[in-house]
Formats: sequence, structure tokens, C-alpha cells
Amino acid sequence: MSDLAITILLCVAVSIIYAAAALIQARLGHLSVRELTRVPVWWVAQLLNVGGAALHVVSLGFGPLSLIQPLGVLTLVIAVPFAAVAAKRRVTGLELSGMACTVVGLAGLTMIIATSGRSEALSSGELALLLAVAAAVVTVLGLRGRRQGASTVWEAAAGGLAFAVCSALCQTAVVNFGATGLSFLLWPATIFTILAIGTFAIAATVLTQRSYRNGLGAPLAVTNLVNPLSATLIGILFLDEDLGASPVELTLAVLCGVVAALGVTQLARARESDPVALTV
Repeated sequence: MSDLAITILLCVAVSIIYAAAALIQARLGHLSVRELTRVPVWWVAQLLNVGGAALHVVSLGFGPLSLIQPLGVLTLVIAVPFAAVAAKRRVTGLELSGMACTVVGLAGLTMIIATSGRSEALSSGELALLLAVAAAVVTVLGLRGRRQGASTVWEAAAGGLAFAVCSALCQTAVVNFGATGLSFLLWPATIFTILAIGTFAIAATVLTQRSYRNGLGAPLAVTNLVNPLSATLIGILFLDEDLGASPVELTLAVLCGVVAALGVTQLARARESDPVALTV
């Protein structure tokens, strides 16, 4: 089986797991983080997130960040039938349209990005610069979202960026492990990277959970757009990844991204019009 096929299969599995976790978290979105820690089903969602993250790390050993992160948008697609089953209804026309646009857009991105992407590791200087910039942006977005009456999409955007940074750091760890084996665990930079992964992962979890307090649709859509966009920029600016070898390929990639974004927007609208509640 080719690396591309393995990458896609792993990303689909991760999306299924994350979709299930997101639906659970959304149903508990009206609770504070402190209250959530006393709800057993919320911990089930966190275990699902950990399992999905583990598979995500494995996938980074088979494909570039700029390919893997866009495939994460499948989480929103897969959440549609999950929500329909939970509500005991059929998938709506808007949902079908959104799913189709998202899948078509992602398929195009996959074919374009897979032709030239490769996995690289962050250097010490790149690591420090990325963490400094990302921490500042996540903090600003998170604080903006905590203001009275502020939209939840600010925290959703912060969570999406934090998840993208986690993925970039995980890719660095995976690439270094493949090159040097377990000895890389003794590097000071590795210890720092692991601590940064934990910090950004916790921040992303808290921010996305808070963003669900007024509904799942818009926040999940924003997270699933900011995450791959941020990861693609990180891949291009820090990891020497390419979206395409020619202006034509780049243009096609942008068009595919627009189609996928349209699909995500439609799915968000569909989710907002059909909230699902959970009795705790």
C-alpha cells in the first residue's frame, strides 16, 4: 500500500473519532470546564480525542502536514450522518450539498498536494519563532473571545491554530525519531517540543470546548478551516512543503480550497439549524 493510501485511511479514521468526540463536546457546551470534569461522558470524548491524536501522529510519518491537515475537514463531513442518526432523521439537502462540495474540494487538494509534499522537521530557530508567534496569536484570539458578548468563533479560530501548531510539532518529533531513533528523546529541544505539544494541546481543547457553548456549527467550521490553513502556511514557511510545482497547480489548489470552504460553510449552516441536545 502506498504512503498516500495509508495517509488517507489514517486521516479518515481520525476524522471519524474526532467527529464522535465533537458531537459529545457540543452537547455539553453549556457547561463550564470545571463542571465538565465531573461529567463521565465528557471524559469519553477526551479519550476519543487522545486516540484520534495518536493516529494523527502516526499519519504524519506517511505524508506532509500540508496534505494531512486539510483532510481533517472530513470531521465536519462525518459528523453529518452521526448527527442525523442521533436525531433520528434523514440527511438534508443542504447537508448533502455541503458534504459533496467538501469531499470534491478535498479530493482535488489531495491530488495536487500529494505530488510535491514531503515531511521535514523544524530547526531550533524555526521552532522558537513558530512557538513565539503562535502563542501570541492564540492568546490574542482567546482573550478576544472571552470578552462580554464576543463571538465564539474567536476561540474556535484560536483552537484551530493551536491544533495546527501541535501537528507541526508532532511532525518534527516523528521525523527526528525516524532519522535518529530513540536517542532524539535526550535532546533538550525534544523535551521542549514535547512540553509545547502538551501546552498547545490543552489550550486547543479548552478553547474549542468553550467555542461550542452557543452551538456546534459555526465554531466547528471555523476550527476546521483555520486548522488546515494554518498548517499549510506552517508547512510552506517552516517545513519547505509545496502546494504545487506550477502556477496552474497553485490556482487549482486555491479553487479546490474555495469549493471545500463552501462545503464547510453549508455544513455549518445545516448544523446550526438542527442543534442536538444531550441529557446528562
